[in-house]
Amino acid sequence: MDKRVAVITGAGSGVGRAAALALLDAGWCVGLAGRRADALEETASMAKAGTPLVVPTDVTKPDEVEALFQAVTAKFGCLNTLFNNAGGGAPSTNFGDVTYETWRRVVEVNLNGMFLCANAAYRVMRDQSPQGGRIINNGSLSAHTPRPGSAPYTTTKHAITGLTKCISLDGREYNIVGSQIDIGNAATPMTARMAGGVLQPNGTMMPEPTMDAANVGATILMMASMDLSANIPSVMVMSSQMPFLGRG
Repeated sequence: MDKRVAVITGAGSGVGRAAALALLDAGWCVGLAGRRADALEETASMAKAGTPLVVPTDVTKPDEVEALFQAVTAKFGCLNTLFNNAGGGAPSTNFGDVTYETWRRVVEVNLNGMFLCANAAYRVMRDQSPQGGRIINNGSLSAHTPRPGSAPYTTTKHAITGLTKCISLDGREYNIVGSQIDIGNAATPMTARMAGGVLQPNGTMMPEPTMDAANVGATILMMASMDLSANIPSVMVMSSQMPFLGRG
């Protein structure tokens, strides 16, 4: 492989955009996936180097996920890295009031969509020559410790940890490694509400600090650039002042 090729889902905003720009600016070829073509085009326009490929994709639809990886391999000829990033949450809701529709919607994106993309990337990496690649799943600090009222989101993020371990274990035969990045309070549209206060385990509301999402991009670039003989199975990147380490 004479080029470095990645697919990033959820590349139209937030940490997905930050990761895409980090890889592109380092000269990578990057398939940009997400539901909104205009947001993906904006990400592509912000790159200072590299080769972006915009592929509008709904990760919950198997045919669109297959088309994404077919488009990337047809354009670039191989796949080195997937940053399996697309996901979302739901408004804070006590477990007894969580509806099945809310549960289903979060699971469909955060777990089923993650599976579809990882599975498609795995098959590309297994079947290409030379074999191998790196699948980086976006977990969350909620893969370790939940926030109040977050049962659908937290459950999916705990599941991603198991998915990541299985990818790494089953992938050994094909030089495929699985990694997980757990992100805390990156400054994105999704975390803008934190400035106004976030529900704490003791029932109080407290504003929480955030960090520049570029820190996530730099971490993804570092992980993606490693030789496949080495792996970081799990890494946390968070605002240094957030209360996570003292939750409870």
